[in-house]
Amino acid sequence: MKLISPVFKLLFKYRLNEIESFKKNPIEVQEKIFKELIYKAKNTEWGKKYDYSSISSILEFQKSVPISFYEDFYPFITRMMEGEKNILWPGEITWFAKSSGTTNARSKFIPVSPESLEDCHFKAGKDELILYIKNNPETKIFDGKSLFVGGSFNQIKNNPDIFCGDVSAIMMQNLPLWGEYLRTPSLETALLSDYEEKIEKLAEEASNENVVSIAGVPTWMSLLIKKVIEKRGAKNIFEVWPNLEVFFHGAVSFGPYQKLFEELLPSPKMHYMEAYNASEGFFAVQDDLSKKGEMFLLPDCGIFYEFILMSEFGLKNQKTLTLKEVELNKNYVLVISTNAGLWRYVIGDTVSFTSLLPHRIKITGRTKHFINVFGEEVIVNNTDCAIALACEATKALISDYSVAPVFMENGKSGAHEWVIEFEKSPESVEKFKEILDKSLRELNSDYDAKRFKNIALGLPIINIVPPGTFYNWMKKRNKLGGQNKVPRLSNLRIYVEEILNMV
Repeated sequence: MKLISPVFKLLFKYRLNEIESFKKNPIEVQEKIFKELIYKAKNTEWGKKYDYSSISSILEFQKSVPISFYEDFYPFITRMMEGEKNILWPGEITWFAKSSGTTNARSKFIPVSPESLEDCHFKAGKDELILYIKNNPETKIFDGKSLFVGGSFNQIKNNPDIFCGDVSAIMMQNLPLWGEYLRTPSLETALLSDYEEKIEKLAEEASNENVVSIAGVPTWMSLLIKKVIEKRGAKNIFEVWPNLEVFFHGAVSFGPYQKLFEELLPSPKMHYMEAYNASEGFFAVQDDLSKKGEMFLLPDCGIFYEFILMSEFGLKNQKTLTLKEVELNKNYVLVISTNAGLWRYVIGDTVSFTSLLPHRIKITGRTKHFINVFGEEVIVNNTDCAIALACEATKALISDYSVAPVFMENGKSGAHEWVIEFEKSPESVEKFKEILDKSLRELNSDYDAKRFKNIALGLPIINIVPPGTFYNWMKKRNKLGGQNKVPRLSNLRIYVEEILNMV
């Protein structure tokens, strides 16, 4: 493994200089990406439909091409999965990332072109590693194995040349030799479709390796770490992996899990690095480890970004903004055009900018994951922050949670009903509830206004469920695994009632 390190270091300085350069000139980089995407797709069916050959500016693109959702692309993607070429992107697409999302039961199949695999997912992954090394020049990350909890893939029925599965599995199947060399467990284990069997075998294999880094979704990674500790009869994970130094995490906010992982990984030398990657692409990575939850938006990884103010989203006069037009601390809907043929696609996430030059973002929630029944406009970022503060004050550790409204009936005010699974219960549930409510009021002025004298909203209702409840609920829904996330907020009560009915 030490043979790989000098080779990587040769590339490190060159790429780091590039990263520092486009931190200062992201607008020019984005314009270059835009022109490359339009040029490459001009002879596709989509490109001809919207006359890409005549588009010479971003403004013309915005006037000609509509904002689109998955349903708009579905007929095109179906044909691509049947083997048709040059539909949304040049050539034939043989890989599709399966994403069930958390707001729609129907699976989505996101095209993954060779360009998006190489120039987005892998390129951004290498950038994450480069930025980690910059932050930690004494790292020994090349002296051991990286453990990644991913998904699985399978062939498309009636078309053995086309495959679909979790984007993590697609990446593992296509890893370069050096990446495969540094990874654990075996590919056979990593790609198992039965998640419970995978965790057992993964823990068995990885517990005998020199694991120096781990990567995955916090929810599922915590389960794996516990399983490894259990198998080895260890007091903590450092008795098994003494050289573990970093957890690369993403998909959900790490705030509610911070204290849990500090207990699972009790070492002041442990580092945490957040990334924003999805089936549609790899968008951002934490470049400053002191800035929790803030990630540098990568402008040169084959994606052209646009943004819509959440307050205008869905309105006839909604305006799409480019990177040079965004402002700090405003909630935007993310719109992407990619080197896999998604054009002005609403991915479903909302972000806000915490810094301009460099452009750093934090994920604030989902376009369909918020509660606004009473005009309170509560987003996931609000609840993640509030529950983290309540846990810290009451020495609790969170495992998972979901929230739904209680509607006004018989003259009574409404409320927010929380279903919470704790790793460690709070010292006082009443104090936990009080701080949770107080924190939400401080974080969100609309929520605070609706809580005034309990007129519209009363105190939160807290339901504490037994350990394993969320795991069993996700299993019942066939949504175990790294690509699936517990829905945090909903304007409907379906998720909360399903969970409560289980207990």
